[in-house]
Amino acid sequence: MSENLEEIIKEKISADHLLYVSLKYTKTCDVMINLLKRWKIMIDYSIDGLLGKAKKKKKIKKIPTAPKIKVDAIKKIFKKQEEVIEAIKLYEMFKLIDILKKTKANEFRKGVCLTIIYKGEEIRVDLDKLKEYAEILERFINYTKLFLTSK
Repeated sequence: MSENLEEIIKEKISADHLLYVSLKYTKTCDVMINLLKRWKIMIDYSIDGLLGKAKKKKKIKKIPTAPKIKVDAIKKIFKKQEEVIEAIKLYEMFKLIDILKKTKANEFRKGVCLTIIYKGEEIRVDLDKLKEYAEILERFINYTKLFLTSK
């Protein structure tokens, strides 16, 4: 198994724990923010893995070093892979989580909600939204595993 794949799986396990265990018991926006950061790291590893494999398959000449250019390369190489494009859209928001304006509501309750202002839009991140993100990322990771282990 490639080093990237191990890192990706490790991050995914941590993220799943935050989503299905920590959030269940604490219901705080800080746990939500940590989950989004964990997913960002997982996608970072995935991007590196995908670009590395794309280079081996001669889809790109060299792997970019700048994060923005890496994302642009991924969008170009995998433009037909909806599961990759969807995850990259989330990644672009997750990356900015520390600097985006956020408001917390209903902490320690079932209706815990983190409102994020992203690209001038209000995004309400609640437990349902996190599950939606988790499904998108699950598809992305499954695709990434297949791509990384293909010949």
